[in-house]
Order: sequence, then structure tokens, then C-alpha cells
Amino acid sequence: MSFFADWLTVLAIGCLAVMAPGPNLAMTLRNSLSYSRQSGIYTAVGLAAGNCVHVTYCLVGIGVIISESILLFNAIKWLGAAYLIYVGIKSLQAQRHKPIVPESSATQNAQHSSSQQTHDLARFASIRIGFLTNLLNPKVTLFFLALFTQIIQPATPLFTEAVYGLTMVALEFIWFALVAIVISQRSIKNRFLAISHWTERITGAVLIALGLRLAVSQQNT
Repeated sequence: MSFFADWLTVLAIGCLAVMAPGPNLAMTLRNSLSYSRQSGIYTAVGLAAGNCVHVTYCLVGIGVIISESILLFNAIKWLGAAYLIYVGIKSLQAQRHKPIVPESSATQNAQHSSSQQTHDLARFASIRIGFLTNLLNPKVTLFFLALFTQIIQPATPLFTEAVYGLTMVALEFIWFALVAIVISQRSIKNRFLAISHWTERITGAVLIALGLRLAVSQQNT
């Protein structure tokens, strides 16, 4: 019963955490709107992979070292801030995209397919973007430390710890994959494509702001 109650706590807190606005959401929206549904979903894969790394080192205790070391914390913080600002600057340079037209002939299909290939991200590139966005955010480390230190005790079995960790990884992927699927619906995406260069620039400005905020944030003690 205690395990189930603790798991529900992890599930509830995890849902609130992944749904909160931040770099992960901004990056998923950017890739889903500016490129494709596939790009958004693979970005979610990368975000989940980043969570795997965070969960693993937090569960084995390395996260405690990072949270207590100003040098390591600041190193990760500045790397994460620089990456977000870099992607934000690239987004500010976005050009206008044409709306997706219904396919009515083989020629249109070929043109549409060619256009999608030209303006899409490679699978690995999408995963890499999601992975680095999550991995280089030290606040994720502190979040997992705060959560797991309340739930996990010295006597907690390794299998139980793994269930908690995999729950957080699954939540990360499911939520952001759903975001990518919904936002990339043709009826929704076409409304954004007319102003896509502006929405991507706004997203870029948000990413830069998040990066700057991360850069000047102070370590909690």
C-alpha cells in the first residue's frame, strides 16, 4: 500500500512537472510547428532520454554531488543556458513557411513530399535537440533530488526505485508526444503556418529568455 501511495505521489507530481511551461515545452512546440509531427515526437524521445540520465544519476547519488558543488552546478547551468540561447537565436532567423495544401494529384503529392523533406529535421537531430534541452537543465536535477529524497528511503528496493524513475521517463515522453501530435494536426498547423515565422521567432525569444533566466538563477541551498 505504501508503494502504491508513493507511486501515486510520483505520478501526480510528475504530471504537474512535465506540464509546466519551460524549455521542454518550448522546444517541442518549435519543432512540431516549424518542421513536422515526426520531429516533435522524436524531440519527445530525446526529452525522455534526458530524463533517463537525470533519473539514473540521481538514484545512484551523483545528483547529490552536483547539487552540493557550486562548480559543477554552474558548469551545467551555463552549458544549458548557452544551448537554449543558441537555439533561440536560430529560431529568430526563421523564414515564412507556406501552408500545407490538400493533395489532389500525384504531382502535388511529390511536391508536398519534397517540401516536407526540405523543411524537416533529421530523426537524430530532433532527438539530440530534445536530449540536450533536458540534460543541460540543472533545475531538472534539483527537481528529481527533491522528489526522490522524499519518496525513497535507504531500505527502498532497487526495483521500486526503477519503477519511480521509469514513471517519470514515461510521463515525459507521453506528454510531449501528445503535444506534438495535437499541435501538428493539419487544421491547427495551417493556422500557425501563415504566421509561423513570427511564432518561431517568439518561441526563439522565449528560449533566449529562459536561457538568460537559467544563467542568472541562483543555486538553492
